[in-house]
Amino acid sequence: MKKYSFLLFFLLFSIHLLNAQSNSVSSSKMEIEIELSNPSKEINDGIAKITVKGGTAPYQYKWSDKNTSLKSTESVGLIEGMKHTVEVSDANGQTVNKEFKIKAKSITEIFNSGVQPAVDVMGAILFWDAFSVIGIYDPVVYSKHKNIELPLVEVSKESDFKLKEWLVAEGNYVEQGDKIAILKTINEEEIPIYALANGKMEHLAKEGETVSRKPETGTFKSPPLGVINFDTKQPILHPNGEIRTNNIPFIVVWLILGSIFFTLRLKFVNITGFKHSIELARGKYDDPNAPGTITHFQAMATAVSATVGLGNIAGVAVAISLGGAGATFWMFVAGFFGMSLKFAECTLGVKYRIIDDEGRIFGGPMNYLRYGLEKKNMKKLGKFLAVFFALLGIGASFGGGNMLQSNQAFKIVSEEIPFLEGHGFWFGIGFALLVGAVIIGGIKSIAKVTARVVPVMAILYVVGCLVVIGHHFEYLGGAFLAIFDGAFSAEALKGGFIGVLIIGLQRAAFSSEAGVGSAAIAHSTSKTNNPIADGFTALVEPFIDTMIVCTMTALVLIFTGMHETNSGMGGVEITADAFGSVVSWFPSVLAVAVFLFAFSTMVSWSYYGMRSWTFLFGKSKQSEMIYKVLYLVFVVVGASVSLGAVLSFADMMILAMSFPNIIGLYIMSGEIKTDMEIYWQKLKDGELYINPKFLKGE
Repeated sequence: MKKYSFLLFFLLFSIHLLNAQSNSVSSSKMEIEIELSNPSKEINDGIAKITVKGGTAPYQYKWSDKNTSLKSTESVGLIEGMKHTVEVSDANGQTVNKEFKIKAKSITEIFNSGVQPAVDVMGAILFWDAFSVIGIYDPVVYSKHKNIELPLVEVSKESDFKLKEWLVAEGNYVEQGDKIAILKTINEEEIPIYALANGKMEHLAKEGETVSRKPETGTFKSPPLGVINFDTKQPILHPNGEIRTNNIPFIVVWLILGSIFFTLRLKFVNITGFKHSIELARGKYDDPNAPGTITHFQAMATAVSATVGLGNIAGVAVAISLGGAGATFWMFVAGFFGMSLKFAECTLGVKYRIIDDEGRIFGGPMNYLRYGLEKKNMKKLGKFLAVFFALLGIGASFGGGNMLQSNQAFKIVSEEIPFLEGHGFWFGIGFALLVGAVIIGGIKSIAKVTARVVPVMAILYVVGCLVVIGHHFEYLGGAFLAIFDGAFSAEALKGGFIGVLIIGLQRAAFSSEAGVGSAAIAHSTSKTNNPIADGFTALVEPFIDTMIVCTMTALVLIFTGMHETNSGMGGVEITADAFGSVVSWFPSVLAVAVFLFAFSTMVSWSYYGMRSWTFLFGKSKQSEMIYKVLYLVFVVVGASVSLGAVLSFADMMILAMSFPNIIGLYIMSGEIKTDMEIYWQKLKDGELYINPKFLKGE
């Protein structure tokens, strides 16, 4: 009996303990508090900080911001006035979700948060990936290993460290979070390295060896400390734990397919017409009595000045740092096919231009969409596409062609001239006066300036590139091997073959503006009796912009190893650092080149936007002057304030211009081909006018 009494007592006592534990757990219910702060009137610098009460450590923080780590209690760089979320979970699986909004203080913050939804909608359309939606390919980025890199927070690009010791032997299995190595700074400070994934250890650096994030010149790769190899391939994650994907944006496919279509339809005119293109640019066929305002070379210079800009310096740096050396190959290929698309749109830009009694010229996609489609009994479609294009053209000129340029020019110049910092308004005033002095004079003034500025800035930049390449000339073969290997190897990069391909094609499409229709507006003012001649002149533009300037930038980054540097620097900073690694003072020269790039882009886009404006609001000189004044106001606004979402939206409008433009080009492709064949026959029969100064050399 005593035995059973003891058992009963033990059972009741156990139940009591379990209830106590249960009460203890319930009493430690997890709660979170969020401290929000908006430190300045600048956009996108909101801060959210989490404090957890209760629950069981360790905690995990899943922020809506993809760049915030799962281990971070703080998320920075958040958009003010926008909704954000965080999900906190503890070791026992308890989760708490919180939605929050950082209050916007300034007008720019309120405006930025108001425009951001529009950017998201437009981005969803332009960068929609139809291929993954219908299941043609898996957009998830996988990897078979995880590199053990130096920690970004601790390591600056100038610092060297020593690997003190490995804490896990070669071939042993590690779990995420395990301490696996210890680094030592020059000040004898110890820095622990933790495993970022589960797998088998592989040592690459040896104990006592000096390690640095910046790759050794000529290696073209930043060597990791070691590698954690997975048993099976695993998806790569963003810092916040979301699966990383590589999408094939619809807008890139739209532009590239258009480029390939016209290359085939026009029988590789980008090759067969290249020599004639150079002859036209040199002025061999310039007829001073032909209708129009500017020469073939001036038209080409104006169009090139609008495309050779910050995208060739900052954009390429970002593309190469994301896509690796292989992105260079696909960028070059896309530039090659883009030549044919430029040919098609610039031909029609001249063919459907209107010259009024005062000699003013109105041309571009608005005209050939409106009147070219009317000839094919598509009047309503043509009118709709023309109006749509003009609206996009105005928005793009104020944003991507103006504010973005003045904003970035101020940032770059103020870094080299520190006393300008904080005086963006006055920089904008000065810049606006400079731009105004050119654009008030009209297309003749614009053409004269761009014809002088474009060669100077191109030569300045290309010479700088050649100095860097010449300094590392012995690595030329290795650089091209890195490009070809990275272009076709699925394991070559962060994201595999699809990632490299799309990054390269996207950069080329954004850079050359082939298919956007903007260059057709500049070429519509050419002095010519043969519209097709300006198509040939335009051929060389993507060659200069993408195949030469963008490729040169990419080679500089590859030669100096900066394409593998993941230091969190912006695009221009990466390029400047690459130049500075060879010639210490060259970043100052680069700042001058960037300023000229921005200036020439703004001057050219002012004309593109004005012609879109006059198409919608009338061709009077008063209408033109209203647009020019507004344009100059936006120069000041762009340099004075940060307008992240506004600039992103306006930049997207440039790409969106390709929708109505390429639809019209497809419909009129037969007309372009027929005109080209007639022109070739005239050239063959010697019926084209030849400038007398070239006859002696015949």
